[in-house]
Amino acid sequence: MLLEPLFLTPVFQDRIWGGTRLRELFGYDIPTETTGECWGISALSHGPSIIKNGVHKGKTLETVWKENPELFDHYKSKDFPLLTKILDAKTDLSVQVHPDDHYAQEKEHQPFGKTECWYIIDCEEGAEIVFGHEAHSPEEFQEMVDKGQWNNLLRKVKVKPGDFFYVPSGTIHAIGGGILILESQQSSDITYRVYDYDRKDVHGNKRELHIQQSIDVTHYPHEDPTLTYHVKQEDQAVFTELCHEKYFSVSKWDIRGQSKTIEKGWPFLLASVIAGSGDMTIDGQKFQINKGDHFIIPASVDSFSLNGQAELIVSYAV
Repeated sequence: MLLEPLFLTPVFQDRIWGGTRLRELFGYDIPTETTGECWGISALSHGPSIIKNGVHKGKTLETVWKENPELFDHYKSKDFPLLTKILDAKTDLSVQVHPDDHYAQEKEHQPFGKTECWYIIDCEEGAEIVFGHEAHSPEEFQEMVDKGQWNNLLRKVKVKPGDFFYVPSGTIHAIGGGILILESQQSSDITYRVYDYDRKDVHGNKRELHIQQSIDVTHYPHEDPTLTYHVKQEDQAVFTELCHEKYFSVSKWDIRGQSKTIEKGWPFLLASVIAGSGDMTIDGQKFQINKGDHFIIPASVDSFSLNGQAELIVSYAV
């Protein structure tokens, strides 16, 4: 029985809108000066995380998922269901939308669509996101796109550190420049670009847009999701459930000393340390955790405790 966390080596992705804060704030050894994404917990075949410790050291998460289903409580999905990222948006991301499972399976032959959520780790003062649109029908959406009426079409929302957004598939969205987020999402990399500010890549080419697919999958009219936070304080720890929706549950854990024993309430748990450090005790054994660490608590662990001064974003598949 495996009674230890699976610590993971992140995978980095260069992006036209990326920067260097993943190195500056988390100490990551990023490959370029435009590194936009840290895939902290990934089982995607084109960017799998590598296990750093224990009997599975050196294996990809994708391999461990397939070969050791007992570590994930024999979860119902053939494919690993979730993906955890940290995104550094030095400049604006493209305005985009993601498909649901049905569309992804039928049109892209991929197992999952992409519903996601964002926790704002840090941002510049006055930073904004695009969240939603003003069109009432596909026809109106198409007309506003054709006329380039982006200011009238796109809804913008100012953000601050600590804000949280649930982004269902079919939601027009974009992360603005100067924002650093942790993203929890379905394990999918399908993105349809609606607008890219007419930017050109290093070769002088504009990036591909996906107008028809975007129109097909967007929800009309846009409706903001309703979220209710649930906060539980236990001794020197505060547990805030940010969302519990169709595909995942996401929480923020603030550890300020020694936590009570945390009992298993999930098939397996994904965790990312976004601030501070401390240690985790499982069956009498201590494991150090530090800012920038990503790990999975497997199904074989029934309980553990945390100690230190740390902030974590945790999630699990529902």
